[in-house]
Amino acid sequence: MENYKFGTAMKKLAIYCKKYYFPIIFAFALSICGTVFNIIGPDKLSEVINKIAEGMMLPTGIDTDGVLKIIKILIILYGLGFVFNTVQGVIMATCTQKITNKMRTDISQKINKIPLKYFDQTTVGDTLSRVTNDVDTIGQSLNQSIGTLVSGITMFFGSMFMMLKTNWIMTAAGVLATIIGFVLMIMITKKSQKYFVRQQEELGRLNGQIEETYTGHNVIKAYNDTHREITKFHEINDKLFESAWKSQFLSGLMMPLMTFIGNLGYVAVCITGAVLVQRGDTEFGTIVAFMMYIRLFTQPLAQMAQAVTSLQSTAAASTRVFRFLQEEELSDESGKNTAIDTIKGNVVFDHVKFGYTSDKTIINDFNLEVKQGQKVAIVGPTGAGKTTLVNLLMRFYEINEGSIKIEGVSTKDLTREQVHSMFGMVLQETWLFEGTIKDNIRYNMHDVSDEQIIEASKAVGLDHFIKTLPKGYDTILDDKTNLSSGQKQLVTIARAMVLNAPMLILDEATSSVDTRTEELIQKAMDQLTIGRTSFVIAHRLSTIKNADIILVLKDGDVVESGNHGELLKKGGVYADLYNSQFETA
Repeated sequence: MENYKFGTAMKKLAIYCKKYYFPIIFAFALSICGTVFNIIGPDKLSEVINKIAEGMMLPTGIDTDGVLKIIKILIILYGLGFVFNTVQGVIMATCTQKITNKMRTDISQKINKIPLKYFDQTTVGDTLSRVTNDVDTIGQSLNQSIGTLVSGITMFFGSMFMMLKTNWIMTAAGVLATIIGFVLMIMITKKSQKYFVRQQEELGRLNGQIEETYTGHNVIKAYNDTHREITKFHEINDKLFESAWKSQFLSGLMMPLMTFIGNLGYVAVCITGAVLVQRGDTEFGTIVAFMMYIRLFTQPLAQMAQAVTSLQSTAAASTRVFRFLQEEELSDESGKNTAIDTIKGNVVFDHVKFGYTSDKTIINDFNLEVKQGQKVAIVGPTGAGKTTLVNLLMRFYEINEGSIKIEGVSTKDLTREQVHSMFGMVLQETWLFEGTIKDNIRYNMHDVSDEQIIEASKAVGLDHFIKTLPKGYDTILDDKTNLSSGQKQLVTIARAMVLNAPMLILDEATSSVDTRTEELIQKAMDQLTIGRTSFVIAHRLSTIKNADIILVLKDGDVVESGNHGELLKKGGVYADLYNSQFETA
């Protein structure tokens, strides 16, 4: 559970909202004024009743003009109260939506600034829960709670003042009955805080589990693991149910408790008022006014209790959001001015050491010199550090020791954007967005023409398939468009071709295609890599026979290097790997 303190969380949220202090304070002022108008109403109503009662006892009858005059004032007061509270509601709704809009924007920008290691330790669903559930909770509770809390406090103290002004004896009787409500409300609030925090935490875990299960739905079905996933879901769901039930149950006690206390107040006022009227110490209209004041006095208790309960959810959600916004960011590179005028493709790894955690080194002491236009293949068993090398080359992670140089310039002296722009990249996991095939291939490259897209598609053997689609290259890729894994991979390879970067990274680029398609892609890749430095990670060793350098990695070290023929002659690790793939052929 993330560290949670109600006061600290609300203070951070208040500082975050400082841009909207003026409209929020103005809304508070409107709320207070509207509440004051409603508080004055019962006092004027008491005057009306007393005038009617007096008129019934006098031979001249009821002073109709005087009664109508007071009624007009009442209508104006209640009308102004309605207008002020309505305007306050509009202002608060606008402010809270702008705050949540800014919060989502900040989270979205933050996602692009935090290092990849954060996502290695956090589920996608939990991060999404902060963007959706937590931000929505903050917006809804701020909109509903702040105005209610302000009007409730104003109503509470205002009605108490009016009651004391009218009759202190009946005030004492009503207040004593509500003190119990205050004590119980404070006890319940303290008890329920921890459950609101747990509720938000478990909701994040549930979203993470659902996202993971949905993504791997086919695998789960294929391995008949549905029962275990359902059991896991129920475990998280039951914990969410428990925390949500306890928080809602305790907060749900507020309203009936306040209603009960309010009824006690009515009884106390009725009994006390009846005694005072009988003794001639007060008037009937005063009792009527007091009945309304008791309602106005006890009603804010329930409102404040609900507002405080809602603010607990806000504090819990704010803790999660601000915890994310305070995560360590990638170092600022705005001051870096180093640039490489001509990128030929010369790359040097100089005594590179790296580990995802400080206690476990993945790359021990890696050295490599790659010359312009060379094709470097990286092979080795799972966990040897193949993909890690590529991540370091792209500066997705920072190396612990040593340096990686491009054209003699350390990548640490270049901005990440500069490094990324030097490489075209095709990953094992394909990524396509909802849009046309043309836009997916042209991704973030506005100067690429339709002719270049078609040419790249022909090169990878994708053009014929695209032309069979109803709208060709303008076909929208979404859930309704069924593409095979191989076809998706072809789209990403075509995307890398039109980028025309000086260097290429191919991470298992042909792993999702059949043998015939692999041959077509391999030919296209051979054309694509001419004159370009390329780094190829491959499990299918048949695809890297023509590589200039083949690096065999094991436990983060290069155990063998050379071309295909040289390594086969050595009869070492590479030969064993290569022969094992064809021994059954």
